[in-house]
Amino acid sequence: MTVYERLAACGSEQYRDFQSKLVPNIPKETILGVRTPDMRRIAKEIRGIAEAEEFLSELPHRYYEENLVHFFLIAMIRDFDECAKAVEAFLPYVDCWPVCDQSSPKAFSRDHGRLLPLIRKWIASDHVYTVRFGIRMLMNEFLGEDFRPEYLEWVASVRNGDYYVRMMVAWYFATALAKQYDESVVYIEERRLEPRTHRKAIQKAVESFRVSDIHKEYLRTLR
Repeated sequence: MTVYERLAACGSEQYRDFQSKLVPNIPKETILGVRTPDMRRIAKEIRGIAEAEEFLSELPHRYYEENLVHFFLIAMIRDFDECAKAVEAFLPYVDCWPVCDQSSPKAFSRDHGRLLPLIRKWIASDHVYTVRFGIRMLMNEFLGEDFRPEYLEWVASVRNGDYYVRMMVAWYFATALAKQYDESVVYIEERRLEPRTHRKAIQKAVESFRVSDIHKEYLRTLR
């Protein structure tokens, strides 16, 4: 069976209708209505066999779920160089936020030194979902022990006005307020973000269980 045939066998018209409301920027007819656990299962079933290798070389895909399976397969590649090459080949074809957000390559967590230059390049891209993916990788991998204050400036300096980029910037700063409060709150106090992004970052931080009540109270005064 092809990946499409495997996906089609799991599709649901009702779930497709629901899913299409979450990703309004892609045509409804490109959605099969497959749930995420089924897509992850399919990726695991074909991992390491010829079908997966052939599928990864077939770009662009037609269906939303094919793109998700593609990224789930990439996320399981253990070699950093191979994984990074596959990500870079695929990012130009990412066309919606769920495909961008649901895959986190494990190889990237094991080699931050080589990942960081790639993130810097992705954030500087003109492609919306490449920028979003770069910011998400910076958020996932560099708000802990490997955090540096200048990374906040990388994200604050993004001037792509697309809604999905702005929401990612807000998500990044809300997470930074939870994990690196002292450094990140300065960007809120000085209103370094675009106004809508500024307000959304505060909203997300106030809604987060990881931000202290004292910090939430103060952030509310900065809306």
